[in-house]
Amino acid sequence: MPVEVGLWRVDDRPHRIRPSAMPLEAKLEQLILDDPEILETKLLLLGRQVPTKYGKYIDLLGLDSEGVLHILELKRDRTPRDVVAQALDYASWAQELGNEDVRNIFAAGNPGSSLDEAFALRFDGAPVPDELNSGHVMTIVASDLDPGTERIVAYLNNSHAVPINVMMFRYFSDNGHDYLARTWLIDETAPVSVSGAARTKSTRAAWNGRDWYVAFGIDGGSRSWDDARTYGFISAGGGDWYSRTLKGLPEGARIFVHVPQHGYVGVGTVQGAAKPADDAVLTVDGSERSFRSLQLHGQYRHPEADAGTDAAEYIIPVQWIETVPLDDAVWRQGMFANQNSACKLRNQFTIDELTTEFRLTDQP
Repeated sequence: MPVEVGLWRVDDRPHRIRPSAMPLEAKLEQLILDDPEILETKLLLLGRQVPTKYGKYIDLLGLDSEGVLHILELKRDRTPRDVVAQALDYASWAQELGNEDVRNIFAAGNPGSSLDEAFALRFDGAPVPDELNSGHVMTIVASDLDPGTERIVAYLNNSHAVPINVMMFRYFSDNGHDYLARTWLIDETAPVSVSGAARTKSTRAAWNGRDWYVAFGIDGGSRSWDDARTYGFISAGGGDWYSRTLKGLPEGARIFVHVPQHGYVGVGTVQGAAKPADDAVLTVDGSERSFRSLQLHGQYRHPEADAGTDAAEYIIPVQWIETVPLDDAVWRQGMFANQNSACKLRNQFTIDELTTEFRLTDQP
């Protein structure tokens, strides 16, 4: 059973306000569109009346911060069998959606808008996950709940882990003011989401085979972006977590370098394998120089690292295509950034923006 909401107006004494039928359940859909915060799960709404390949239309389709799709279907005056069957039918279609399909749905429902920018605005600056439609959940939205819908949804969810639930809104009116109270049929702190068992399209953003993201941290004076620009290198270290991904960068890779809390500062091509700073050699003005012999602003040492770990700073030589000073770092809402020292850059919005800013050609 859903939790029943009680509402009282307190003047000289409590006066209970009884729930009543919402004048028009279609109004509920518009309220969600006007303010998605009504939904407990924070969502970016991708579209309204989204067409499926079966000739039906999903009332609302949303995306959460993890890349999970949310199918929102209003119960309206349909029978329990009809509304649940409709939600399951939409889910069978949604599980086949690939990364580009999700982006196309947003573009169709939000002409002239960028999914990357809208996602960052909705989720406090976070970039779009590499994987879209990593799973999906179904929510039936209702202003009241009949026993038949309750039984069917509870059975599917509790007995078979089908990610379906009912969000019920109770409507109250008092002294010219209208109120909504929200409850769930099934209380779930971590709702189940499922992925398609046999997908024909990739839910992960495509990788172009050449572009990589590199994080170049400068906190604490361990590194200096001026050093990296001047002598042509990137680096990371202080433990395996930091250096492991850097060591995976292949020679010839094109890298986009991001300084946390600042933005993107350069693009270049990897010229060799990662080596400990004590052993690294860079070509400076046509001559080979040991890394430790250079006039460096950063320390490139990690004496505070745990004993027994490989705490060396690892250096990778880079031929810069374009760099900018730290004060001119490039950042746009929706750009990709994470804590890995290096990873494949799949975010096309980031690549497109930096291609313009750094005046790149199609060739790395």
